[in-house]
Amino acid sequence: MEQTARVRLDKWLWAARFFKTRTLAAAAVAGGKVHVNGRRAKPSHELRVGDRLEITRGAERYQIVVRALAAKRGSASAARQLYEETAASRDTRARHGALRKLAALVSPAPSKRPDKKSRRLIHRFKQGL
Repeated sequence: MEQTARVRLDKWLWAARFFKTRTLAAAAVAGGKVHVNGRRAKPSHELRVGDRLEITRGAERYQIVVRALAAKRGSASAARQLYEETAASRDTRARHGALRKLAALVSPAPSKRPDKKSRRLIHRFKQGL
């Protein structure tokens, strides 16, 4: 990865592969889903090595420390060298993942689509009739 002196936050998030496009990264930062050193930041915020980021992406929360800067997107293995996830963050994500799997087992997906009679029963149940 190419080392640079200063990198915009949205560009770094895209290069570190937290978001698929730079536009999505900028929208997440502007929407308050990314905090730098405990504070909200703008997409144009310039990152430094050692900054602590809290990234919320869907149901997942990452707490990372910036280890290197890059303005260009590279391979996934190169992107992993740009940051270090905290141990507490990894443990929390693993615990929440296990809970999501258990929740999926409680209400499994049906094996087929409901037929007309079943659909009517579902509508009646939802409407409280």
